[in-house]
Amino acid sequence: MHEMPLLMNFTIALAYALAGGLIARRVGLPAIVGYLIAGIALGPHTLGFRGDEAALGQLAEFGVILLMFDVGLHFSFRDLWHVRRIAIPGALLQMAIVVVVGYGLGRWLGFSNGGAWVLGIAVSVASTVVLMRALMDRGWLETPPGKVAIGWLVFEDLLTVAILVLLPVIASRGGNPWTTAGLAIGKGIVFVVLMLIIGDRVMPWLLGRIVNTRSRELFVVVALTVAVGTAIASASVFNVSIALGAFVAGVVVSDSPFSHQIGADLLPFREAFAVLFFVAIGMLVNPSSLLAHWDQVLLITFVIVVVKGLVSGLLGAVLPGPARAALVLAAGRSQIGEFSFIVGQTGLGLALITSDQYSLILAGAIVSITLNAFVFKLIDPAERVLRQYPSVWRWINRGVIAIAGDPQAMREHVIIVGCGRVGRHIAEALGRLNIPRLVVESDPARLTKLRELGVPVLFGDAGSSEILDHASIEHARAVVITLPDDVAALAVAVTTRDRAPDVRLVARASTWEGARRLKLAGVDDVVRPELEGGVEIVRRTLLDLGLPVNDVQRYADVVRRDGLDESARPHPDQARVLDQLLLSARNIEVSWIEINSTSPMAGRTIGSSALRTTTGASIVGIACDGKVTVNPGPDETLHAGDRVAILGTPQQIEEAGKVLGG
Repeated sequence: MHEMPLLMNFTIALAYALAGGLIARRVGLPAIVGYLIAGIALGPHTLGFRGDEAALGQLAEFGVILLMFDVGLHFSFRDLWHVRRIAIPGALLQMAIVVVVGYGLGRWLGFSNGGAWVLGIAVSVASTVVLMRALMDRGWLETPPGKVAIGWLVFEDLLTVAILVLLPVIASRGGNPWTTAGLAIGKGIVFVVLMLIIGDRVMPWLLGRIVNTRSRELFVVVALTVAVGTAIASASVFNVSIALGAFVAGVVVSDSPFSHQIGADLLPFREAFAVLFFVAIGMLVNPSSLLAHWDQVLLITFVIVVVKGLVSGLLGAVLPGPARAALVLAAGRSQIGEFSFIVGQTGLGLALITSDQYSLILAGAIVSITLNAFVFKLIDPAERVLRQYPSVWRWINRGVIAIAGDPQAMREHVIIVGCGRVGRHIAEALGRLNIPRLVVESDPARLTKLRELGVPVLFGDAGSSEILDHASIEHARAVVITLPDDVAALAVAVTTRDRAPDVRLVARASTWEGARRLKLAGVDDVVRPELEGGVEIVRRTLLDLGLPVNDVQRYADVVRRDGLDESARPHPDQARVLDQLLLSARNIEVSWIEINSTSPMAGRTIGSSALRTTTGASIVGIACDGKVTVNPGPDETLHAGDRVAILGTPQQIEEAGKVLGG
């Protein structure tokens, strides 16, 4: 194993992270706390196996790139615009206030001037991962307070990316700082402009060419190459941080029609290497140093949890927004996470802070994230207390704004998974009926055709929960799975039921076993096209043989159930009765005969005509003046010009025709 140090460190780090994450979740804490503690256990300051900081540091850099690429991929100016009156001034003021407080605390704790600014910036930003998870766990993501918190995060992320560009200026110890700052900003602007102009044209073209190869492996490879290659190129050519390069690459790719699938495909890589990033961060923590400076840890944690929480909540109360948004902001922002680690790591690399000072930031993150789960539980009690003071509540709740939803997010729509022949017919039918529909398709040729026809389409694999989230599955009326592969259809069905337990689910099945599995997965209606074709042939044959419509429908239902559910197969006695019915049907016909004016039956009742006694045929219907009488009684009078339905054998009907026709 000494010949594979990177592989060994990778494996052991994942094992430690798994154990730490499981323990953290078992006690009700975010998994990130377990990852950081796993890093501490792997670090050089604790007993046991010592991870290779250099090797895991390289893997952590990959995690940073994927994290920032994902932030850019999901960056939404639309979400920010909807809450701009709260998010933009709120994030600016909150960061400014907390940065100044953190700077003052850093100077008081003995940090250098640049190190104090690093501390202030690190404690001013909150963890996107932690806040988003807290909102999702409580179902607040799509509520007005949740939208405010997300918009705040979006603008804060943008500010932090800009700050990462300027951090080297803070570390500069020679030359004109304004010149250095201008040069750094200029390089960053040139890089961003080139990416937005050139990359915006090259990226969609490149991704489209790769998609047309129909190779999932090449698609994943090109996505990784774009993320990592852009980050490395930004640092090598423009001397800007890899974080900025990865973020801008994500923003550029987000405009392509393949962005959702890229996010879904890179999700496993991002999650795995983000875990290693948190483990590598934890390895930098020196537990003995923290114990020796426990008072400093408490002070930093106080600024993060109490000061930043109160500042965020007060700004949310002062700015025009929902009162509950102020409480969500106060609780949700009382922690720090991945962006703080990146800021601290950058400061450490620039020699603005020492490793012990970085440990204080990490300790503040661990404690604040641990406490955040309990802080969130205070929102409802705090709201009840505030509502007891109506004047205070009205003041906080003044100027409530309506948070507009995403204009592309559909509501009460039908999601069609796969758009082959069956899916196309469904999409066309729903379009004619003006029912909102969205097609989820992974075939690039069909994607282009659907866009030309004006059908809303989302490129991606519907077996991914992230793709279904983008399809707004929780607000859909129904999901129709038309995939010909039963295994793929089952994966989509399971994911759908997990994300939207109450949505109506219809699926296509190719085999009886596939239909059974889909039913067990919670599909409401399973359709087998081949079976339906056979049922239709049986139905038309029985109708042509003259069987009553109700009997035909009942038999068709039996055949359909037989093809979908083995337990619903007819009993042998039932099958024998049906066979006898079919045999007898070969000699039974129904014919319509008009009563002539010369007929001896004109003017007589059915009972007095004795038609059944003399011919063996029965009158089962009378059509007169546009009205049809079914199963007329013996007292019904027959008139010249009436058309009567006669049931019997061909010979019986011929005899009845002679009598009725005259």
